[in-house]
Amino acid sequence: MAAMDGTSESDNPVRSAYPPLVEAAWLYRADQVCPEDLPMTAAQALARGIDTPALCELAGLPRHADPRDIRDTFELALEELGIVLPDQHLARRYALHRLATRFTAGEVDLAELASEKWSETEGGTAEEQAFVALLPTCACCIEYTLGLDEAAWETQLQIAASALASHLTVGPHF
Repeated sequence: MAAMDGTSESDNPVRSAYPPLVEAAWLYRADQVCPEDLPMTAAQALARGIDTPALCELAGLPRHADPRDIRDTFELALEELGIVLPDQHLARRYALHRLATRFTAGEVDLAELASEKWSETEGGTAEEQAFVALLPTCACCIEYTLGLDEAAWETQLQIAASALASHLTVGPHF
């Protein structure tokens, strides 16, 4: 089975054939993937030539299928492909790095950063801790927490996000 702790897997054909499937496993474990999106990920993997019975079944499930069925089938497909779900702590750290990268690229707005989920993330590096410390626990708290100095906060957040995005220490490396 393929290791999912950030170590090299260059001999794993799934990793090189369709990296989004591996990334989906990491984000799934971090609760950052909606189950209804997984059938499309499976369909795209099939289109790239990756084929297992569970992957075919997953690709055939409708978006509105029971989320438990989608999750079970996704996990079975990963097992058939030799992809081991990562440790949840590592997956959350990877998702945090991905969030910082997406924020610095302008793909995430300030309101999307607000979530109490991130305050529960135990940062492993100074960059992770600095970024998490700047994230409000909810969207309604942004104004309350920041007062009138939103511009200064956004600048600090950009700096912390850039530092974190440049230090990917966990997750799949493609």
